[in-house]
Amino acid sequence: MTDGFPSLPAEGLPAEGADGLYSQSWFPLCLSEDVPAGAVLGVEFLGGKAVVFRGREGGPARVLSGYCVHVGADLSVGEVVGERLRCRFHGWQYDGGGACVATGIGDPVPPRARLFRFPTAERHGVVWAFNGEEPLFGVPGLPYREDELTVRRSVLPELPVEPWLVQAHTMDLQHLCLPHEFVLDDDPNDSVRIDAHSVGFDLRARMRDGERFDVRVDIHGTNIFWQTGTLDGRWFFWLAPLNIPGPGRSRAVFVYGAHREEDEDPKITEEFLDRARTAMMNLFDDDTPVLGTIRFRPRHLTHGDRTLARYLDYVRAYPRANPARDYLT
Repeated sequence: MTDGFPSLPAEGLPAEGADGLYSQSWFPLCLSEDVPAGAVLGVEFLGGKAVVFRGREGGPARVLSGYCVHVGADLSVGEVVGERLRCRFHGWQYDGGGACVATGIGDPVPPRARLFRFPTAERHGVVWAFNGEEPLFGVPGLPYREDELTVRRSVLPELPVEPWLVQAHTMDLQHLCLPHEFVLDDDPNDSVRIDAHSVGFDLRARMRDGERFDVRVDIHGTNIFWQTGTLDGRWFFWLAPLNIPGPGRSRAVFVYGAHREEDEDPKITEEFLDRARTAMMNLFDDDTPVLGTIRFRPRHLTHGDRTLARYLDYVRAYPRANPARDYLT
């Protein structure tokens, strides 16, 4: 900071995939319902392919690198046998930890034959994979059990933009009052919080149509939008994590919901979620034309950009890795 103004961001904002490295975060690969018992699903991830599969009897989803280590066949066209994933080409089988446990012809398994196993979690109806050998933080939770919530989920079309840049719009607090036309109760810059793996702020305002909007907004990693709070006094949540299929690309999952009031007619809950979705999608629609066309070059920042400047410093310092790089392509 100089004379009360943010320092000009230096060159070097990290492009995802530069030097083969990506932000170390949890990424949404698919919805849990997309991988029923005995299914295998291929997903573009970190510039290559991963596979998500579930055992024949159900159980947890597993996420592994997507190509057989024998001769490179695509495992997403394979099949699940018991708790193992079997390659369609030569029958090599892998357990949930990625180890090859059998060859199709019966030869001994080479001692180093294994896939990369991504740390995996299933929360909020989403299958998440962490880019790293061990997670740096957990998938955030909600204050209510899922069986107490009415929840909706959807996967959006791909955007030609990196997740950290989508989240830069969230941390660009002056645009709350400009394209979004919020009327603020107080300055959200005063509530900004930053730690090693998340940034966020509190927003107390009225929306352009007069709705009361009191929420806590957090960005976990560089790709997970996480919002909880109230719309006209009623609690709801809105999660919008983004996957990275490859450099310069992102794909969002929307998960949102409300706590069911005791003895409430389900139609009332659904009507409230319709209102919440309309409010949030109006904000999304404000930003989409910009996100699809921006050439992000923050050259002349002012005092109103001080939180954006802090976020950009957070992105620059954020840990990046890709221990699966030799397995994904």
